[in-house]
Amino acid sequence: MEIKWIEDFIALAQYQSFSRAAEFRNVTQSGFSRRIQSLEQWVGAELIDRSSFPPVLTAAGQLFREAAESVLERLFDTRAIIRTEQRIAGKSLQIAAGHTIALNFLPGWLKALSAHFGEVRTRVMPTNVHDSILMLVNGNCELMFAYHHPELPLHLDPARYEHVTVGIDTLMPASRPNQRSAPAFRLPGTKKQPLPLISYTDTSYFGRCLALLLGRSADAPALRLHFESDMAEVLKRLVLEGEGVAWLPRSTIATELAAGELVPAGPAVWNLQVELRVYRDSSNRSDFMETLWQHLRAGSATLG
Repeated sequence: MEIKWIEDFIALAQYQSFSRAAEFRNVTQSGFSRRIQSLEQWVGAELIDRSSFPPVLTAAGQLFREAAESVLERLFDTRAIIRTEQRIAGKSLQIAAGHTIALNFLPGWLKALSAHFGEVRTRVMPTNVHDSILMLVNGNCELMFAYHHPELPLHLDPARYEHVTVGIDTLMPASRPNQRSAPAFRLPGTKKQPLPLISYTDTSYFGRCLALLLGRSADAPALRLHFESDMAEVLKRLVLEGEGVAWLPRSTIATELAAGELVPAGPAVWNLQVELRVYRDSSNRSDFMETLWQHLRAGSATLG
């Protein structure tokens, strides 16, 4: 039995909807349903009456909910006590961030932070968006950095999780140049010669951004999937090797664009602007976090 099964069950009891609870837990509805079924198998009884609409708890489910909420509360309280004792001494931060952000944005951001606050002992945990959200929700980090697009929001309760915009980035198509400094792979391509696409996995955030961008276009480019990964740095390396075209955050290829090692593979109509946001749990009211958050808000006001 896994704690996340219990958290799924409690979310379902609150929302009385498999789809809404799955969205809140940031998991597919099919995956969410399987986890509820796994919990029921572990308990040895049906916890959800699926014949009613909306679904409600069975008598066994109501009994289990009372025990589950009590157990989780005690576990999280104990964990909070232990983490307080294990916290990095002095001013400290534990940060969850996507790999691209951790590699390209955070080093400069942390340097600027130290210039303003002095030494801040920091632990950065690079991971994917889904796991970053779980780390924030489960209290495993003070700050979470993630990209945001209004049509692809992260499913976080705004009443509990505050955010500040700390940057603007652009997802843009990039290619190695040919001998004339033009893109070796120029959008939109043709049906006879579709461009080799170095893409993100469908479930990654940038993969969803790319699907949104291409889905908007009335005249979609001719592309054939050549390679895929959920890490922008992997895509960037393959583009530099001349393997095809990829949509990359401008921040990750600024040096290569300036040096002429990469060039835009098409006009700005193929670009997608995204925000870079930092999130925190608003219940964290430590003096340092409050001061830091005020500083970040002041910086956010100067963007744009």
